[in-house]
Amino acid sequence: MIYKQLFRWAVGLFLFLVLLAVLRFEPWQYLNGLGFNGLNEHAIEILDVGFLPVTCHLTCPVTDFASQANINYRYDSQRYTDFPTMVESIKSGRLEATFMIVPLAMKLREQGVPVKIVYLGHRDGSTVMVRPDLNARDLTDLRGRTFAIPSIYSNQNLVIRRLMMEQGIDPSEINFVELPPPDMPGALSAKAIDAYFVGEPFAASAELSGSGDILYHAKDIWPDFISCALVVHERLIEQRPDVVENLVRGIAESGEWAEQNRLEAAKIAAPYFRQNEEIVRHVLTRPPDRVSYSMLNPTDSELQRIHDMAIETGILSTPVPISELVDRSFIPDEIRPLQIN
Repeated sequence: MIYKQLFRWAVGLFLFLVLLAVLRFEPWQYLNGLGFNGLNEHAIEILDVGFLPVTCHLTCPVTDFASQANINYRYDSQRYTDFPTMVESIKSGRLEATFMIVPLAMKLREQGVPVKIVYLGHRDGSTVMVRPDLNARDLTDLRGRTFAIPSIYSNQNLVIRRLMMEQGIDPSEINFVELPPPDMPGALSAKAIDAYFVGEPFAASAELSGSGDILYHAKDIWPDFISCALVVHERLIEQRPDVVENLVRGIAESGEWAEQNRLEAAKIAAPYFRQNEEIVRHVLTRPPDRVSYSMLNPTDSELQRIHDMAIETGILSTPVPISELVDRSFIPDEIRPLQIN
């Protein structure tokens, strides 16, 4: 009897160790690398890429969706709801690639975090929303009001402050607060704030519900507006340059595809955003140039303009050379629309 018990314990221990080995090495991650003979010819390269659920970052989930069928590279989009959490993930090393507002990438570089801008995520695609009962015609009607921005490091913050200067409004005359983009429509509806400037679809959601009116589209106050860029850690560039190269190509091709297939892009992105497809479709089509995914190679002059505004407003304390901030070596010479089955 005792021998049978020892045998059962031995078998149980063996099975337990096998289970631990399986969990440790995660062999299912390599199934896409199996050749016809059933042997593992190469391991699939997997990279987490951060994004916020805004259409400025739409090419991230589209690239994720397309890469699921790729036998060489897979890019898993990681959803964040605010930039501070994203920044902590980068600083801790948990995240090595992400979409991020450009001034924040500059700030990280100033702080010694070795990140590089390798591509843009979009053009335009942000909107200023106001409470309908205010009947606001411009920013002068928002004196004494509370205005939400996604971050003090956002281009939305820089652009709205520049517009205030043009309209003769002192910075102290409007009360700015930072809010995560998903919280803005509800805060406007509850009258906790009076206006906000944010990447879509968190303007369109208020527009369609009737809780907010459009005051400005970004494209109307800063043509070819840039908010976010694809940012990667230098460690990733040094250790896995092929992964970065294929990521940039995927983002570029996703942008070209989205430009030509806006309804399909809305269908793919909506579940990633956890947003109603009708709202995302509205952003991508009403009007069609509300957000653009072409011309995503930023010029030095465009980035320098953002940099100089960040210095002017005190967001940056010291200059950050554009040559140290940008790495264009991964941008493909020829960009074709992504093939999505």
